This record gives sequence, structure tokens and C-alpha cells, in this order.
Amino acid sequence: MVRIRLMRVGAKGAPSYRVVVADARSPRDGRIIENIGWYNPLTEPSTIQIDGDRAKYWIGVGAQPSDPVRSLLARAGILPKQTYTPRPEKATAAAATKTEKAEPGDESEE
Repeated sequence: MVRIRLMRVGAKGAPSYRVVVADARSPRDGRIIENIGWYNPLTEPSTIQIDGDRAKYWIGVGAQPSDPVRSLLARAGILPKQTYTPRPEKATAAAATKTEKAEPGDESEE
């Protein structure tokens, strides 16, 4: 499987990252297929430079972005931001099944 992920570069204590396309089995700083951008978290605000066309191409052919890269792609405007939808609680789900089991003609709560 091909992944889009971060590759750490820079001096000790001063990280900078390349956004790369690599085989999922290769090590973090190992062999890459293509370099599609870079990310510098030390600048204020953080600098993100990603080739959107190449990122969309690789996602289109099946590359899976890692969670940090997915966040960077959303911040750069390349991917839509994911909205958080909370899971229904178990009590709510149990109450919903009780109302479904009640017959429509049965009005016992008068």
C-alpha cells in the first residue's frame, strides 16, 4: 500500500518535514516515491507548502494519507475538513429500540 506521510528532516531540536509518497513498508526516513511538499512547524504561523495536483493524483490512485498529513491537507485547502459527528450513546440507542418495538395503536402512557 502507498502512503502519503511526513519525512523528518532538519537539525536536532529543529524539525522540518517533507510531505512524501512512500511505500507503507519503508521506514520513516527511508526510500520515497515522490516528494510533494514540505511543512515547517517552527515558523509562526506554520508553513505548509504542498503540490495540490500531485496530492489529489496520489489520493485518486489509492494512496492513503496519514493522520497528520490528512490534517495538513485540510489546513492547506486541498482536502475538505472532516466534521466530527459524535456517536450515539448506548442509552439513546436503547431508548430508540424501545420506541420502535411499541405498536403504533398501543397508547399506554395516558
